[in-house]
Amino acid sequence: MKQLFAAALAALVVAATPVHATELAGVKFDESAVVGGKTLQLNGLGLRSMFFIKAYVAGLYVPEKARTPAALLAQKGPRRLSMKMLMELSAERMTKAFTDGIEKNHTEAQLAAMKPQIEQLTATMNAVGVAKKGDTVDIELVDGGTRISLNGQPKGQPIAGEDFYTAVLRIFIGESPADGDMKKGLIGA
Repeated sequence: MKQLFAAALAALVVAATPVHATELAGVKFDESAVVGGKTLQLNGLGLRSMFFIKAYVAGLYVPEKARTPAALLAQKGPRRLSMKMLMELSAERMTKAFTDGIEKNHTEAQLAAMKPQIEQLTATMNAVGVAKKGDTVDIELVDGGTRISLNGQPKGQPIAGEDFYTAVLRIFIGESPADGDMKKGLIGA
């Protein structure tokens, strides 16, 4: 009888334990990732759709989970935005989306100050080339620089400035995000 009671109690505990989303649109993400020697937590997942077509699923890894864009943008140190492709995207299309997103979330003065970094981002995205269905594009902040990789292979040189990484994150979770539903997912709403 005690064993039956213990088994029933264990089942209730498991059923009451919250399940954290690690899969969206059939794409799985690890609950944590190591970036720059630090373990980051998966904050949330978001789906980016373009004209009713699923483009990619993004996962945001941060030092501490947070539920507001301001808290996420204020974090310091290593971070990762991981995009797992559900369709093929050309370098030109990704570059345009990134530069448009940065422009929508910053003033003219901020854009002028970031011009060299935006130009380097364009060159790096061109080095990525075509991101095919099933590929992973990671945008990481490591040692104060934005590093972009395709399937774990770094592309281009790191782009200096932690503030630039924050500018890139605003594309996804800023006041004018590329996709409002994706933003909600990334902030865990």
